[in-house]
Amino acid sequence: MLRIIDARTGEPAPAAPARRAPTRVVAHAPEADTTTLRVLLVADLLVRALELAGTPAWALLPAAREPGGLRERAAALGIRPFEDGGAGPDTGQTVHVRRAGGTLPDGVTIAVAPVHPAAPDLADPDAVRLALLARHHHARVELDAAALDEARDTLARLRSAVAAWARQPSRPVPVEVRDRLRAAWEDDLDAPGVLRVLHGVETDPDLPDGARFEICAYADRFLGLDLTRDLGDPA
Repeated sequence: MLRIIDARTGEPAPAAPARRAPTRVVAHAPEADTTTLRVLLVADLLVRALELAGTPAWALLPAAREPGGLRERAAALGIRPFEDGGAGPDTGQTVHVRRAGGTLPDGVTIAVAPVHPAAPDLADPDAVRLALLARHHHARVELDAAALDEARDTLARLRSAVAAWARQPSRPVPVEVRDRLRAAWEDDLDAPGVLRVLHGVETDPDLPDGARFEICAYADRFLGLDLTRDLGDPA
């Protein structure tokens, strides 16, 4: 079961109601800074995890408080579109995603730690997304040149490897690997944990390349890093 740490209590709480009722994921975006983009990214991860578990989910952004240009910057990071705050079902559960600190809303709330610097640099948005995913959303992120360079190198290596593995006969995702991936993202959206599983997949000598490809494609349904982008590249 997908559980998140509720900022109001500090305890795990289910992110989905019983009986597969829908979940409204409300992202609070008072500014257009990098921390707000991280809030939207965490909301995007939550929706992806809910969908992978078979739970209907709506990503909502209160239009009355939306800073200018925010949706365009979110799209550059591969964050899927949000509906306006009045959309979605009235039944089910609501989960709020907001920056840490301040007055918390009623209902289950995910608190997202700040990002420095405040002004977003989206010259390489894929690297920014990975650099944010590499740290748990409860931990502060320094988006400095070193972090972005590391993310850029990691992403290039993974995409190149995935493209090479795709040339081999497909193999199913091993049950134990699938279970480890799901256990990571269902444990408070542990994206760094998912990335650690992929690192192990890269180096495991017993995995056939066709299985490595399918594992990465499956994990990317949560990560949203477009790991299969270079398929068919002659390089």
